[in-house]
Amino acid sequence: MKQQDIYDDISSIRTIMERSTRFISLSGLSGVMAGIYALIGAYAAYTMLYANGGEAYVARSGNADVLHNTNFKLFVLAAVILIVSVSTGILLTVRKARRKGSAVWSQSSKSLLLSGALPLLAGGCFIIILFMQGHYGIIAPGCLIFYGLALVAASQYTFGDVKWLGLMEIGLGILATALPGYGLLFWAIGFGVLHIIYGTVMHFKYDREGNVN
Repeated sequence: MKQQDIYDDISSIRTIMERSTRFISLSGLSGVMAGIYALIGAYAAYTMLYANGGEAYVARSGNADVLHNTNFKLFVLAAVILIVSVSTGILLTVRKARRKGSAVWSQSSKSLLLSGALPLLAGGCFIIILFMQGHYGIIAPGCLIFYGLALVAASQYTFGDVKWLGLMEIGLGILATALPGYGLLFWAIGFGVLHIIYGTVMHFKYDREGNVN
């Protein structure tokens, strides 16, 4: 056999092994859409809280009803953004998997979900407790940090780029903790801007080229 043929065989074996252990059907476009949804949600939250003497100013006067109403609206807004983002991600990922002839529910996808589930569940419980106790200033940093931890944990079963996104989310969360009062801005950067950049890179790097480097 020629030396080039040996290299080609090794490359093919490596690709097959990577496909069997890593979930490569994640859609870059789903990251872009999640980022757009997050920016829309951040703008809606900012308008609700601050624009034209928004409800945040009224709540500071001690009106418990206004404060409760504002918190409920923010909770509903966050839930809607989460549901729409997850639904879009699932839809685009399934479409990509079918186009490539890959199974969506495989051992690699199960491992990915299980690895990321613990930080997400722990973070979700932590955020709910903060919300119930009125520690609103730590909610945005907490979301970024726990989400970043989930991405880092799950990255070993998918594209390595996910790990770098997770590390940046963690860094933003720590910075947001050190700079109270800018939580919504850091939230918009982390879940909005970074997702759009990450999704764009993933789309052109993997979705179009089909690489798994």
